[in-house]
Amino acid sequence: MNILPVKICGITRMEDALLAVELGAAAVGFVFYPKSSRCMDAEAAQRIGEQLPSHVARVGVFVNPDPETLHLTAEVAALTHIQLHGEESPYLCQLSPLPVIKNMRMAGLPAPAELRNYPAPAFLVDGSKPGELSNVSTKADWEFAHKLREYKFTIIAGSLTADNLALAVRLAQPDGVDLSSSVESKAGVKDAAKLRQFFATVKKLDYQESRLQQGFFSLV
Repeated sequence: MNILPVKICGITRMEDALLAVELGAAAVGFVFYPKSSRCMDAEAAQRIGEQLPSHVARVGVFVNPDPETLHLTAEVAALTHIQLHGEESPYLCQLSPLPVIKNMRMAGLPAPAELRNYPAPAFLVDGSKPGELSNVSTKADWEFAHKLREYKFTIIAGSLTADNLALAVRLAQPDGVDLSSSVESKAGVKDAAKLRQFFATVKKLDYQESRLQQGFFSLV
């Protein structure tokens, strides 16, 4: 059976990371943005990450970082992937020491030729505005994500739940999904019941095989 790759983001606690992986998460995300209530320090992220199976990707989320911070944090936290969620330039993506998941917005979208050659193996669409880490994605965002599939792997996010997942996946046909606040009891604390409900829904999906044949580690 084909299973949609899931990333659980905003991890701050060991027990949440372990439960997410037990339920089937292909990746966990750590936020390194000082303005976020889920912000982690690199050493704490590393301690959580080292307890996870080697097949689980460890993604660091940054907003307009400088190259030195990006490299140092990635090394200390032992990340496998970088997610850039601000107005970062293609040049910064090129400087990244790890594969990049780049947030894309409908406003200010690069030309098709630039998208095809963009120095990131995956785009993420979540309906957020500049300076935001989260938002509620809509039908328009999912249709936009579907268009981006022509150029890169695509991941959708933005308050996905067990209730709207099937529609979102049908419209976007994504290669993966990314959740944070929609499976929390409060900022940075995952809700076990919500996680279990979401993964149960994922396993019931009529899902075509993801192009991420090896989960998030296909993003190389």
